[in-house]
Amino acid sequence: MSQHISKEERNAIDYYLRCEWKQKDIALLLRRGTDVISKEIARNKDQDGIYRYGSAEQKCRTRRKRAKQSQRKIENNISLEVHIEQQLRNNRSPEQIAGRLRLEQQETVICHETIYQWVYTERPDLQQYLCFQKSRFRRKRGTRKREKQRRLQQFRNIEERPLAAEDRVRLGDFEGDTVIGKNKKQRLLTHVDRMSGYGYADLLKEVSAPIVERATSKRFRKIPKSKRHTITYDRGTEFGGEDTLLEKHTKTMVYRANPYHSWERGTNENRNGLLRRFLPKGTDFGTLTQADVDEIVYKLNHRPRKRLGYLTPHEVFVLRLDVVAFQTRI
Repeated sequence: MSQHISKEERNAIDYYLRCEWKQKDIALLLRRGTDVISKEIARNKDQDGIYRYGSAEQKCRTRRKRAKQSQRKIENNISLEVHIEQQLRNNRSPEQIAGRLRLEQQETVICHETIYQWVYTERPDLQQYLCFQKSRFRRKRGTRKREKQRRLQQFRNIEERPLAAEDRVRLGDFEGDTVIGKNKKQRLLTHVDRMSGYGYADLLKEVSAPIVERATSKRFRKIPKSKRHTITYDRGTEFGGEDTLLEKHTKTMVYRANPYHSWERGTNENRNGLLRRFLPKGTDFGTLTQADVDEIVYKLNHRPRKRLGYLTPHEVFVLRLDVVAFQTRI
């Protein structure tokens, strides 16, 4: 394991501190020494004494950048800096400057990429002497690539999901998707808890982002707050272009899996596969009622699962029976 605390670990520390966990428990979960967690919190907490992921990550980056100052070739060599500036003003390119120095001194003195980086970050006044200036040509608005980039920025990626959700150590981390009927407009909106396998299914006679958002909000308002932490979806259009409104209505953090990575929502894929045993592909959902769907869901939620020590999802999620205690008996 790396000696440095990763951004995922900082995110986890922030979350568990807000949940009022002790530092030794956080260290045990992250498999770090208690002193490492304590030092991380002490170094990167805000002035009000609260540890926050965003500011902690920024402080770490600032320290790393400052630590590299002594290794910078141009800033620590005044004669080289003056030479590069003079050559740039004489309309020499960074490649020509670096190549000529290598020819004269029979060794690599500086890389042209280092010169470019120095100009863009430390001496922007010299950009006018570059043959091809950065961002000289503006791309057209509304291109597919730009639209895709803007859309990705609106989602919280699955890689930011708390470790507790990833490791299935608590109830309330859901995965969601839709199951398509014979008429693609009629679907089942499914949600399943990662730890227990307990699931829900809502029959939708029509599908659109607002309809899915309303159905999800209605469903999650019936779930206790203590069992609502995260929901993970794919990037399908039926879940909308952003998650802000859904998070507000469900009081739950929403994450999106990477495109074409269905295995990142494996719990939900497995659950939908079990639903298909009762509702094979090609089934006309128009003949179904919500009562029919609830009956199927009831059977699945009361079905013993091997990974739960043959407890049922209902016993784990609703009755809160201890899975570990039952597994030790087998």
